[in-house]
Amino acid sequence: MGMKKYIMLLTTILFFLCPAISNADEMVTVKLVNYVGKTDNIEFKLTGKYFSLDPTLQLKEGVNYTLSVKDGSMYIQEGKHETQKVNGPFILIPESYGEDQQISIDDRPYLGAMEFVIEEEDQIRPINQLPLEDYLKGVVPFEVFSTWGMEALKAQALAARTYAVSKMTEVMDDTINYQVYGGYTWDENTTKAVEETAGQVITYNNELIETFYSASNGGVTENNSNVWGGSALQYFPIKEDPYDPTHPWEFTLDKTQIDFESLAWDGVDWWDKLQEKDQEITDSMKGYLRNNGYPGEIKILSISNFEVVDDTYESGRSHKGSITIEFMQRLFEGTVLFRKLELEDVNLNRIRPMIGGAIFKSYLIESFESDDAKYTMKGKGYGHGVGMSQWGAHYMSEDGKNYQEIVGYYYPGTTITDLSSQTLSR
Repeated sequence: MGMKKYIMLLTTILFFLCPAISNADEMVTVKLVNYVGKTDNIEFKLTGKYFSLDPTLQLKEGVNYTLSVKDGSMYIQEGKHETQKVNGPFILIPESYGEDQQISIDDRPYLGAMEFVIEEEDQIRPINQLPLEDYLKGVVPFEVFSTWGMEALKAQALAARTYAVSKMTEVMDDTINYQVYGGYTWDENTTKAVEETAGQVITYNNELIETFYSASNGGVTENNSNVWGGSALQYFPIKEDPYDPTHPWEFTLDKTQIDFESLAWDGVDWWDKLQEKDQEITDSMKGYLRNNGYPGEIKILSISNFEVVDDTYESGRSHKGSITIEFMQRLFEGTVLFRKLELEDVNLNRIRPMIGGAIFKSYLIESFESDDAKYTMKGKGYGHGVGMSQWGAHYMSEDGKNYQEIVGYYYPGTTITDLSSQTLSR
């Protein structure tokens, strides 16, 4: 079944079976990946009355169920009773929609309907569908600190709602690839922020905007084209931001990670004894290498070259650099190969993931130094710097600015529009 047909089917089922949901268009469909991972086994429990499309299944409230997959079919087990095969699509639908109707997956509660599908023949993937506003109540507390000022929380609610509405014809997931969604794990403050801005989105020329945001812009915003290419959008200007706390950061990286000269080759467990000096960074490098054609086990020997080109954008952000990584790769049959990966004068967005985004936090680099032993980089900001600074919004709120002013500052020239507006183009 095509994804759009799937969404329409599930929306239609929910709409007719749950009269409390007033607008079938404002439904969100989310694959649960973040907390579930890849698994062939899921435990769930129901609060309130649910039914499925399989008439042979009589689901009970408060019982622990185990759902498993084998040979391309799903099986359900109630407690320690016998396992029963699931016939057809396995969709759990609440008899009436509300906060007292919950599906808990691995002890995390969710509202709305849930379908469990088989992915890659041996994995179970839950897909949650629920009204837009309740979805947002499960997003905003995972994007900002709920202790922040109410106006900052409202600005974040608008950014999250605008993004979700722009993706409403897709099946999103619950990770940073879209927006982090934690299900029915709501917070009183962020719930209030969502409810008091219900239906409000950010538009430019009556069209939804791309509501980019990052934790901190380091004191200067960035234009979208400098980060992702494409046309420069007017509501993403480069300008100094006096509200952002700049978020200074620094890291060092040793040039020699494993002393090649001191390797004890003759020991039985010589490989396991090898330890890099900067393990958090080298773990990122290993992940990058494995995802780019180097399977098996890896040990990073040295970073023999690491440079940042002096040329910067108008915002002061660097965008070009080079890196050379020398490493050993042990194949599955035990063969050890000596490898070298060289990236010369490439976009820094190819190098930053090797270091790790939580360490190499932004491209607003203040200084980069190299001596005989190590590299030292210092910078400001956390993230791409396009659109709203979440920390900047927090300090604007502390300064007495309302959410309309925060949105107007970070997305200049835009308009706050109600979803029900007849002029809004989606």
